[in-house]
Amino acid sequence: MNTTPNPLPETTSVVIVGAGPAGLTAAVTLAAADVDFVLLDRLAEGANTSRAAVVHARTLEVLHELGIAEELIPEGLVVPTFTLHDGGRTLATLRFDGLPTQYPYTLMVPQDTTEAVLLAALRKAGGDVHRPYQVTRVVEENDGVTVEYTDAAGAVGTLRADYVIGADGMHSVVREQAGIGFTGAAYPASFVLADVRMNWPIPREEVSLYLSPEGITVIAPLPDPAESNRYRVVATVDTAPEHPTRDDIQAILDARGPGGDVEVSAVLWSSRFRVHHRVADRYRTGRVLLAGDAAHVHSPAGGQGMNTGIQDAATLGGLLTRVIAGEPESLLDSYETIRRPIALDVVAFTDRMTRMATLTSRPARSLRNLVVTTLTRIPAVRKSLTYRLAELGNR
Repeated sequence: MNTTPNPLPETTSVVIVGAGPAGLTAAVTLAAADVDFVLLDRLAEGANTSRAAVVHARTLEVLHELGIAEELIPEGLVVPTFTLHDGGRTLATLRFDGLPTQYPYTLMVPQDTTEAVLLAALRKAGGDVHRPYQVTRVVEENDGVTVEYTDAAGAVGTLRADYVIGADGMHSVVREQAGIGFTGAAYPASFVLADVRMNWPIPREEVSLYLSPEGITVIAPLPDPAESNRYRVVATVDTAPEHPTRDDIQAILDARGPGGDVEVSAVLWSSRFRVHHRVADRYRTGRVLLAGDAAHVHSPAGGQGMNTGIQDAATLGGLLTRVIAGEPESLLDSYETIRRPIALDVVAFTDRMTRMATLTSRPARSLRNLVVTTLTRIPAVRKSLTYRLAELGNR
């Protein structure tokens, strides 16, 4: 990856700001169609830790169309089952192996691995990431967009493009420069995120979601060539430490987990973060368009965020390719029409999951557990839930 400032052209068809999963997917899509683009990222190198770890079936279908899914799958861990628990009691078991897709499972793979596979595909297609360039100003003028940036030495430059894709995260400079609102709010609790080694009593073919008054907790197995005891832990807490320790993770699992002999032996890395539920008021203003976390952020419940962003970018890249090839620019209006309702639905769905998971009163929890266990005994309900979690409705 380019880790020193390399000269940028003065003009290009598309500037993509942000080289996370969404930005890389947009770049791969454009490169496959021989569309000229420049992909900028403010970091000197890609992040080697990540928040996202789940790739769902619909995303694998999209990546298959780009020739990437079959490269990514061997890097991950195939997990066909999702379980819902309240302490030691299993409330529901959802299986993905009956879904109508070539990929009837979730793929557990750290985000940095997903990004590495996308980057390899981009380089194979002749593209790359330009680093580190901090975009400071985006102005639409004279039938194009002027992008102002600073490089690692602090030098200021400009780049002229026909279109700009803002894939630069929740605090998107592109979105702010375009004057697009980001409606929503923050959850009151903070989130602990950690990759750990531990002995865990549940099979590694399952992702487990634990409900408790203290907060929501997700335990997911991660691929591990050396040992089969690496897991991702995501949990809400009132006030998380900046870098949760082994004792912090152990205390969460002791209070909320299945009980028994669960012992965290090591924390490989950990972090804390605040979660918002927000959607951009528009996905497009003129020649500026948004994708990924720049367009929507929400609770990590269900692992929908990165998946929705990758799907955004593939759709947008395809539409831009057609417009640049000569089709009417009004075609870009369909991007918001297609993708923004999906984001609104994901935000609402994950918000309901989060609030349901963190009910505090005993009567409300008892009623919730009764409803969940009763409904998920119905095959049609189980199929509907797995179909939604897999994002197959986004086709």
